[in-house]
Amino acid sequence: MITKLIILTFLALILGSLFSALYLLFKRGEDKTKVARALTVRISLSLLLFVLLIAGFYFGVIPAQGNHG
Repeated sequence: MITKLIILTFLALILGSLFSALYLLFKRGEDKTKVARALTVRISLSLLLFVLLIAGFYFGVIPAQGNHG
C-alpha cells in the first residue's frame, strides 16, 4: 500500500512540475530559465521514479504479475 502511495506521489509531483513549466512558458515576460528548471525537475523526478521501480522489482517490494512457468 505504501508503495502505491509513493508511486502516486511521484506521479503527482511530475505532473505538477510539468504544468508549472507550462504556466511559466505562457506567462508574459517570464524568464525562460525557470521553465528549463521546472522541466529539469520533471525529468529528474521521472528518472528517480524509474530507478525506484526497477529497484522495487529487483528487491521484491513490487511483485511481478502473471504466470511464469
